[in-house]
Amino acid sequence: MNDIAETGADFSAAINGQQWHVAWYPPLDPPAGTPHGAEAVCVVGDRIVVVSPDGQRWGMPAGRPERQEQWVDTMRREVREEACAEVTDCRLLGFSRGVCVRGPQEGLVLIRSMWRAEVRLAPWEPRFEMAHRRLVPADEAFRSLTIPDGLGPFYRRLFAEAAISLSLSNTHDL
Repeated sequence: MNDIAETGADFSAAINGQQWHVAWYPPLDPPAGTPHGAEAVCVVGDRIVVVSPDGQRWGMPAGRPERQEQWVDTMRREVREEACAEVTDCRLLGFSRGVCVRGPQEGLVLIRSMWRAEVRLAPWEPRFEMAHRRLVPADEAFRSLTIPDGLGPFYRRLFAEAAISLSLSNTHDL
């Protein structure tokens, strides 16, 4: 259970009723595919921000690019929209490359940038798809996420690259 994704090693995952092969790539050059946005581990001191559309499934701020946004601009906008937070500093950790191998999008190759973002929280005023925000101790954040089946090693790599330790415990509402 402590396995961590190796660079370029595919993991099979069921996402939104489709089968995907997802792999981690280092930050120097994005792999080939369609840019599909950004996802960020948002850090506030020794805590991590997680968001949810329903109060049941928790994740990190993430989303698709608008128009011709650069990777970092998509990340900054999604953090602002989904977490009501301002990015004060950030570091590109790597990229995910997902290939749909079964389902309506079979053959589609999507690339997402993965970030560590230091953020400053604004008042919680949800206006987009996320209706809940929590701030959890950094060493408990991984266990608070809803991770698609098969992607545990990928998210363990994300947290390792972000220098966030993994353990289990409770979360704290904001």
